[in-house]
Amino acid sequence: MHPAFSVIFLTTLIGVGQGLFLALYTGQVYAVFHVLSAQGDSHFYVLGSAISLLFLIGGLVASFFHLGHPERAWRSAAKWRTSWLSREVIVLPAFMGCVFLYGAAHFMGWDATLFTLGEALPVNFIMIIGALATLLCFALFISTGMIYACLRFLQEWHTPLTVVNFILLGGASGFTLATGYAALAAPSLVGFYGKWAIIITLLAFVSRLASLLRNCRLKPKSTLQTAIGVRHSQIAQKAQGSMGGSFNTREYFHGKTRAVLRSVKWLMVVFVFALPLPLLAFGLPTASGGVLLFAFLVQYSGLLAERWFFFAQANHPQNLYYQVIS
Repeated sequence: MHPAFSVIFLTTLIGVGQGLFLALYTGQVYAVFHVLSAQGDSHFYVLGSAISLLFLIGGLVASFFHLGHPERAWRSAAKWRTSWLSREVIVLPAFMGCVFLYGAAHFMGWDATLFTLGEALPVNFIMIIGALATLLCFALFISTGMIYACLRFLQEWHTPLTVVNFILLGGASGFTLATGYAALAAPSLVGFYGKWAIIITLLAFVSRLASLLRNCRLKPKSTLQTAIGVRHSQIAQKAQGSMGGSFNTREYFHGKTRAVLRSVKWLMVVFVFALPLPLLAFGLPTASGGVLLFAFLVQYSGLLAERWFFFAQANHPQNLYYQVIS
């Protein structure tokens, strides 16, 4: 497939925003259960929510560059019963609204206990809106991943690993950003976020490696012989039927060589996994904001390569007909 940079930025930016919110809320939940010392300064959550919202808005803005008629974007939500894209379109603004309310609740100090679970678990508006946002966050991850995983004719995408990778890569980038942010705003939380960033990055590496190994073993279900109904063993396409490019050659094939694909794949492995992990390990003991934020920048640049490779690796069956330009 042809990687559209608008979709690459959409999926990676909202992934960071989702992961950052999950990091913020996870830290607060740990504090409620007294597993982690509470972060007393509410401004940490206010600013963190604002940063998460900025990434989500950036992804939403990027998506409009992929639309032929942006003024008709509202229609994309009409098929929510059957379309994962429509579900994503609905869940994304709902999640953004909950993130905004979560930050606003911290800013306004809406932390009065509404009721108590058990004997010592106070529940307030902040915790409730955070729980709702968490559910919407995972619904958004699933909706975004299933847009691609539900396409049976694209074997590289049609696997549960697609959804798992979206969740883990978004979580890894969000927790890495949270680590750098905490180094500047809440040093006591650096160790918590940093350890989770390392764990989730390692899990993402295992998951992404599994998808790479799976995809390299795939065999096309269609061949030139089955496509035209001729069983001869030596059939070769000599022309695509026209002298120049077309929508099919532009939108369903990346046009790059295998060498370029291999290079991008290794860039992905190095920048998403190999470099951020030692940077996190080096920056955690000293809570170095510069090193930890650099680890996020390196990882995000690698995510751009990962998402480009994700789209480029998918081989649309129609490419059987457009292999050669005369």
